[in-house]
Amino acid sequence: MPKRQDIESILILGAGPIIIGQGCEFDYSGTQACRALEQEGYRVILVNSNPATIMTDPDIADSIYIEPVQWQSVEKVIAREKPDAILPTMGGQTGLNTALDLARKGILDKYNVEMIGATKESIDTAEDRELFKVAMEEIGIEVAQSGLAHNLEESFEIVNRIGYPIIIRPSFTLGGSGGGVAYDEKEFITIVERGLKLSPTNEILLEESLLGWKEFEMEVVRDRNDNSIIVCSIENLDPMGVHTGDSITVAPAQTLTDKELQKMRDNSIAILRRIGVDTGGSNVQFAVNPKDGRMIVIEMNPRVSRSSALASKATGFPIAKIAAKLAVGYTLDELKNDITGGRTPASFEPSIDYVVTKLPRFTFEKFPNANSILTTQMKSVGEVMAIGRTFQESLQKAIRGLETNNHGFTSLYHETSVTEPFKNKVSTPSADRLFYIGDAFRLGMTVSEINQLTDIDPWFLSHIEDIIKTEELIRNQGIKTIKKDFLFSIKKKGFSDLRIAELMSTDEISISKKRKKLNIKPVYKRVDTCAAEFETSTAYLYSTYEEECESLPTDRKKILILGSGPNRIGQGIEFDYCCVHASYAIAECGYESIMINCNPETVSTDYDTSDRLYFEPLTFEDVMAVIDKEKPSGIIIQFGGQTPLKLAQQLLEAGAPIIGTSPDSIDLAEDRERFKELVESLGYLQPFNEVANNPTEAIEKARKVKYPLVVRPSYVLGGRAMEIVYNDEELKKYMDAAVKVSNKSPVLLDHFLDKAIEVDVDAVSDGKEVFIGAIMEHIEQAGVHSGDSSCSIPPMSLSNKIQKELKKQMIVLAKSLNVIGLVNAQFAIQKGKIFILEVNPRAARTVPFVSKATGKQLAKIAAKTMIGISLKEQGVKSESSHEFFAVKGPVFPFNKFPDSDPILGPEMKSTGEVMGTGSSFGEAYIKSQHAAGIKIPRTGTVFLSVRDPDKTEVFLNLARLLIKKDFKIIATEGTSDFLTRHNINSSYINKVHQGQPHIVDLIREGAIDLIINTTEGKQSIEESFSIRAEAVIRDVTYYTSLEASVATMDAFDYFSMVSVNRLQDYY
Repeated sequence: MPKRQDIESILILGAGPIIIGQGCEFDYSGTQACRALEQEGYRVILVNSNPATIMTDPDIADSIYIEPVQWQSVEKVIAREKPDAILPTMGGQTGLNTALDLARKGILDKYNVEMIGATKESIDTAEDRELFKVAMEEIGIEVAQSGLAHNLEESFEIVNRIGYPIIIRPSFTLGGSGGGVAYDEKEFITIVERGLKLSPTNEILLEESLLGWKEFEMEVVRDRNDNSIIVCSIENLDPMGVHTGDSITVAPAQTLTDKELQKMRDNSIAILRRIGVDTGGSNVQFAVNPKDGRMIVIEMNPRVSRSSALASKATGFPIAKIAAKLAVGYTLDELKNDITGGRTPASFEPSIDYVVTKLPRFTFEKFPNANSILTTQMKSVGEVMAIGRTFQESLQKAIRGLETNNHGFTSLYHETSVTEPFKNKVSTPSADRLFYIGDAFRLGMTVSEINQLTDIDPWFLSHIEDIIKTEELIRNQGIKTIKKDFLFSIKKKGFSDLRIAELMSTDEISISKKRKKLNIKPVYKRVDTCAAEFETSTAYLYSTYEEECESLPTDRKKILILGSGPNRIGQGIEFDYCCVHASYAIAECGYESIMINCNPETVSTDYDTSDRLYFEPLTFEDVMAVIDKEKPSGIIIQFGGQTPLKLAQQLLEAGAPIIGTSPDSIDLAEDRERFKELVESLGYLQPFNEVANNPTEAIEKARKVKYPLVVRPSYVLGGRAMEIVYNDEELKKYMDAAVKVSNKSPVLLDHFLDKAIEVDVDAVSDGKEVFIGAIMEHIEQAGVHSGDSSCSIPPMSLSNKIQKELKKQMIVLAKSLNVIGLVNAQFAIQKGKIFILEVNPRAARTVPFVSKATGKQLAKIAAKTMIGISLKEQGVKSESSHEFFAVKGPVFPFNKFPDSDPILGPEMKSTGEVMGTGSSFGEAYIKSQHAAGIKIPRTGTVFLSVRDPDKTEVFLNLARLLIKKDFKIIATEGTSDFLTRHNINSSYINKVHQGQPHIVDLIREGAIDLIINTTEGKQSIEESFSIRAEAVIRDVTYYTSLEASVATMDAFDYFSMVSVNRLQDYY
């Protein structure tokens, strides 16, 4: 049936900030849905709090609301926009939960808004564990033995019936948050209590353990005429017990028999019918017992999921776009497949003639003491996908795409015998287990022995074993004698030039030259949804080693953009945002745009974002092969974060035409000594700094610089291995550890400007003129990484004089560095003096936020300057004016890592960000806090404990405000004495090391509602760790910076005055 004519406007709910368990795959699906519905002539309204996404750009929907994805805000949007329908299936669990809240509270009925894409009943049946179990029993599909519990007593009744080990899953949570596997009573109590707390319905599902079973997923799309297609089958290499988001996954499924595959297909479609999903995509997860073939369904998501993004990229089938059109009445047979240029309908099931492998990306190094064992609670922050003709090829391409310094199966174990601790490393799921399996084969263990330890299917293990055996053959080769057939055969298995060079004890360039001399080059195949059965008009390509090449480059003028690879803390979706805008800008200017990236979650890897997409790892070899094939007239490396910048030198030496700011200018900004000379020659101030190459030199130079110091390795992103140290002993400890991180590059020592205001400035330069995008004033003082600090546009406290001087210095710096494109600078202002902290002549993570706050697309403007279109020619004249306040707030994953200290410092830890807007700073700030999920108590008991430098008039005013708001103050000895001296009442409580009763006891008992705790120095931070850790576990709001707590209390008056603001009305 054709599209519905009875609805004119549709509200789409986004997923909010990037968090572990809900990444930027929902930016990709939401953007696709908005565009699809606008194409059909509907008025589209979007609510999403994330400024870093393409989805919240003003031209993506008719009305954009960068507001908290919570029912209270959404109700205000509904009242204002009066949509006919709401589509909740594109915003992950957040969107789904918010839509259910709106339905349950009668808001959808009140405003006569229809839920499309999924009904309340179908969502409830799929998400409510008990209803799902009953539904499956009705249609004869087996589920795991289980029981629902709402308290500890009910939980014990169930575990006594099912036995240990037992899996605990809280209802309605993201990425398995709060879940886990309990092997004994102690673990059981811990996970149950946490799960009950985290579930919005105070409900947990206790299931029989399926540990060791094989796990599969089916991506299914169904329409209202009961047309159903399986888009893709996905198999987890890791067995049950590891969250699917943390598993290595392979598509299509490799180890199912045809009978099992057909049964899984039939069951998937039967499940969608029973649940009632008839207008969109769903993900169904199964477990299969390898011993007897028993198949059970684990769960289904009645929405677009993380796996939907992977399945879309793996097959080329745009699940979100099709699901959005099905939601408005179309059927699959009425819709055309874009990839084949409309030659096939969407009801034509995708078939693929290649293998796709996804590897998760972890950042445990950001969270010291965090438990790095993989469980049913998701911990990865990103992922990489690779395509190859075989499993081996795609696996090895994915390994090098992860950017973890592994160019193949690196050896991590250097002993010569198999020990019990080594067997534990092989059997325990971890970020490095794949490499330990490689080592196990090197030590002579068999497929059968490793299968017994890991429960990984022998099919996968035998292919890994073959890679390890092939490595031994490579070791015995010489560069001069290696035969063409042998080199060709190992390239077909996915071996990189760099890995071959490591094994043959030579260098990458020598292998590359030899390979080219033997005329061994990659060819490119197309992702076409139909296994080359029909001609495709879309250039979505991957490399392999065969005879025929399908890339067919054009002779148009073209610009190639290097993407940012897998998401990680410090390099997230913001850089993908910049790459996408660069692609749009290039197309607008009449060039052909070419994208290279390997992240399946992003908009940049959508088949229609650029004219040509190469889904390839971002390594020198893989990038250079595309350059040789396409011969672009320019290459943009400045938008993808540190990933492409690391390739700059090699690409230049190979003759690649890099455009924009030169790699030498980037080096001038990042090389401490060169930059210091530049700043001094301009007569500007910098914190006193030195460079040290070893621990002895560091101690000597620290005396010159003076403590406290900010120490860090050179050339890092996201404040990697950055710390503040207060004495020689702390510096020695740091030097011993840091050299490992910095790849022998020196360590930088800067004098730490305590009590300074930190400022970010984003600008674009065309080489002659400089356009200032915005000045952002940080709320936390210097010392907290800029990515972890809230910040405001316009600045809320800087004088006009200071702002004028900042702009002047920014213009001079951009011109001195010969910037062409984007540039970001960080300044610190202490006692009216401006200090330059650093200048980065590349895209910064603040670019999307500045673009949303000002209405000026910085990345697009910058990309045009890089291809020679001046600011004047673009009509970019004045700096932005600010009609409203915009506040960016960070979002942290500490609830996933309860063993790690949630204190903020110079090393970045946030996974995402939100934005609040308002006519005043207070309104914008309080909205950013709400959007970040921070629950701010209106009254209750507050615990105060602050470091000596914070014992100021500002702190006293904060304490007075808290009392005025009816808070009762409890404080530690020093803080309590300070308050008493200034006639402010407080109760005294012990610090933990002073003995019981102490503050952690009170938090545990639920007697504390708010915590303000600032510290300095390693000892003090370590002593107060248990306070912050307990606050995370008990979900008590805490602040580790005085400035953030002051901003929150100052914004209290805006609680009841918050309005919703349409972004387009601001410009």
